[in-house]
Amino acid sequence: MAIKLNITRGKVQRPQKVVVYGPEGIGKTTFASNFPNPLFIDTEGGSAHLDVARIECRDSWNDLLETIKEVAHQDICKTLVLDTADWAEQLAISAICTKYKQPSIESFGYGKGYTYVSEEIEKMLNALNEVIESGKHVVITAHAKMRKQELPDEQGAFDRWELKLTRQTAPIVKEWADAVFFLNYKTYVSQSDNGSAKASGGKRVMYTSHHPCWDAKNRYGLEDMLDMDYQNIAEHFSESPVADRKSQMKKINAEGKDLKEQLKEFMERDGVTEDELKELLSKSKNFDERIPVTDYADKLLPKWDSILSKLGKDLF
Repeated sequence: MAIKLNITRGKVQRPQKVVVYGPEGIGKTTFASNFPNPLFIDTEGGSAHLDVARIECRDSWNDLLETIKEVAHQDICKTLVLDTADWAEQLAISAICTKYKQPSIESFGYGKGYTYVSEEIEKMLNALNEVIESGKHVVITAHAKMRKQELPDEQGAFDRWELKLTRQTAPIVKEWADAVFFLNYKTYVSQSDNGSAKASGGKRVMYTSHHPCWDAKNRYGLEDMLDMDYQNIAEHFSESPVADRKSQMKKINAEGKDLKEQLKEFMERDGVTEDELKELLSKSKNFDERIPVTDYADKLLPKWDSILSKLGKDLF
């Protein structure tokens, strides 16, 4: 039996998954507070100096997971900020050691404990994916650590900045993210009169692309280095279309707008024809082609994003 391929074309705009990391005191939490209407899940108390909405989760890994899942089901923010990933990982490690009655994660032997940690972090990322699907951006902050890097085919070694996570979980978090931004101080080295090196500067910058000395990436075509100013990336994190359309539906219901007229507006705005909708509806056993498409407005409007995707229409 031939499989019908559901091919779509064009960019699909959706909420973004971002990792922001850097050394202590660089301003990771303050930077994350600039994202649209943020709600912080604070695992270390780093948001105490900011006037932001927060939920404190400093004691229980299970509470952290349940909190993330609950945020996905409530319309309480536009961006969920997990501050920070490394403290959240410590909650996972503590929960694992308690569960298996081990004094430390190293006590498992053969790296088994770290396998458990990776599995728990994957649970957290899956829960954060539910937040993305609900129409909210997700920002994860993390501390940075310097690690000695040795290349097998080269002589010598060099220092490299990485996420302050275990070797097993850091790659998972980086792969999950759409963008990884490394925040650091830009230091300039000059030669003094006597020939010795002198460091100066200290300007805060944001690195957006991979470099041998740090991890970073983005899918927005950003310059490799930017001033550490949220406005330099703000255009990529406007309110997501999913959240915007959900807000529209709530507004329609609240104002008592005629659903048939609203469906016509959506169709005109997004270039959807009545024949295209009929073709989709014909797959439902409850569809009656004698009934006007607009009579199905109450069924079509809540699923409008899915309809656009199936029709290959851009979601913006």
